[in-house]
This record gives sequence, structure tokens and C-alpha cells, in this order.
Amino acid sequence: MKVWIATGGTGGHVFPALSVAEELVKRGNKVVISCDGRVREMVKKNAPQGARIVHVWASGVGAKSKIKQIWALGKIGVSALALTLRFVVDRPSRVVAFGGYASVPAVFAAHVWKIPTFLHEQNAAIGRANKFVMRWVRTLMTSFPNVAGITNKNTRVVYTGLPVRRDFLDVAGAPLTENGKLLVTGGSLGAQILDDVVPQAIVAMKNKKIFVTHQTRPENVERLQKFYADNKIHANVLSFIHNMAETIVDADLVIGRSGASTVVELQTIGRPAILVPLNINPDQAANAESFAKNGGGFAIEQSKFTVKWLTATLNDLFDNPARLVKMAQKAIVANNAVNLIADEILK
Repeated sequence: MKVWIATGGTGGHVFPALSVAEELVKRGNKVVISCDGRVREMVKKNAPQGARIVHVWASGVGAKSKIKQIWALGKIGVSALALTLRFVVDRPSRVVAFGGYASVPAVFAAHVWKIPTFLHEQNAAIGRANKFVMRWVRTLMTSFPNVAGITNKNTRVVYTGLPVRRDFLDVAGAPLTENGKLLVTGGSLGAQILDDVVPQAIVAMKNKKIFVTHQTRPENVERLQKFYADNKIHANVLSFIHNMAETIVDADLVIGRSGASTVVELQTIGRPAILVPLNINPDQAANAESFAKNGGGFAIEQSKFTVKWLTATLNDLFDNPARLVKMAQKAIVANNAVNLIADEILK
């Protein structure tokens, strides 16, 4: 069977798609991966051997400028037409889209040729691009059991979970180490609110016998290193974490944003967390609420994420390690997403 996988935009869309592509290749299927220029090198570097890679001309339409929005829509339209023509001679048996505007052209082309199409939604609230193409999709696969914003009643919804990298699966369900370690991560670009609030709260804690790993923006590394050192806090401040799975396993508590990949990685390993959604992103708020609902941690709005609140919360958690252990256990969600998605596609 030939399966066309559409992805792009960010690593959060790309890596789950590549995990599924690898599984499909292992099962003896031919795989084509389409992506936009922003992630083309990432896809080339990590795609499974034997998979073909196709470039599509696409970008998000979230810009404030009307001209840029029209330009972005024009690029998507041109790519949709190009793939529709391409499918005349290079028609796949299935099309699987992993969200984002780079997936729209392949879904449209599949609709024109009546190719069975599957869509994966990363977040606990459906994104704009996925909401737009759902009218053409046979099955929607979700990362979370409940997803807000699904309006098309004709689309079949299947909860599969979100694929994560192998290094996270290798340490799935690892017991809490109880070594007094705190991980602070704001994602690839860091998060200024975490840099402003977390160090101040740690200094104000009654028990300062914790070790902090703090990932931040490159320009903030030196400042935070000095702050922690001046206040005699044991800390490792860095701009990028290469071994995120190992770092999460080593932590008793994580403070960070709530992108879908971050939340599912925490659930796969099983780590308590304080999640501060990006205040302009309703998807992140929904992800954080889904995580907190299971009892694995806290979802707190950025406006309420204050030094006073965080100090009290950290004091309570680190003074009661048994509570952290229970939260870690409640956070665990078994992850078999790759196999479930591959099974669904190949039915």
C-alpha cells in the first residue's frame, strides 16, 4: 500500500508523522512524506529509509497583515492544485495529515480523487487548519480522549494518543527518583514568564535544598546563572536540552508550557507538572486542563502564575514528597499511539 503523509510547520507536527512513517515502512508499505520548506531539512534528516519526500509551498495564515494572509492562502491554493494534478499519476492508497497548513493541499487533493483520508489532531482543542479540512476527512485521530471544537458529525473520531520518540517510550512509567530536582522548560524559544517568576519563587522557598535544571533563551542564560549562584541555589542553566527524556525522568517536578508534545511526553514517562499555557494559545490551555484533570499536576493561567502562588505551591509539594509520587502515578497515560494509528490507516 502507498501511504502519503502530510506534515510541516513545526517539529511538533513533524516528529509524530515521522514515527508513523517509520512504522508503516516496517510493515512493508511505500511512504511519501510531503512538507513545507520550513521543516524540509528536519524531515530529510529523520525520515525512514526508503520514504520519498515531496515539497509543498505553504505557510500559516495567522499573520496580522491582510496582504500576508492572502499570500499564504495563495501558496496553499497553488500547492493544492499541484498535488491534485500529481495524484493523477502518483495516486496514494491513503492520505494521512498531521495538522497545520502544510497538510491542507494533500487533504484537498485526496478529497478530489476520493482517496481515504485520515487526520490527526495534536491538541485537546482542534486547530484552525484541521477544523477547515475536517469536511473532507473520513477519520479524525486525537491525542487526547476529549477534543473541543469538533463540529463535523460525519467524521469518525478515534482516540489514538500522540506518537512520541523512542527515547520516551524506553523510559515510559519510570518511577519518581525523589531526588529533589526541578525541571523548568519553556520550549525551544524559552518562556520569559518562567524566567521572571520561577527563580524568585525558588529563592523564597523555605526548603532550598533542590537542584534546578532551567532551560531558557540563549540571551538569558548568563543572567539566570548569576542569579542562582548569588542566591546559593544549585542550578544548571542552559539554552537547549539534548536529552529531554532523560532529563524529565531525572526530575521530581516539571514547570513548563503545555504544547501537545510536552504534555504527552510527561504523560508517557509519568511526571507531575505545573503547566502555564501560552496566553494567546487556546490549544495549550485545553492541553493543560486535560493533564490537570487526571491529577498529574496544575494548569494555571499566566496572569495567575505569580511568585507568591508558585512559592506556596513549591513549598507544599517539596515538603510532601509522597504527594509528588501520587501525582506522578496519576500523570501516566500508556502510549501506543504509533501502532494504533498505523492499524487505523491500514484497515
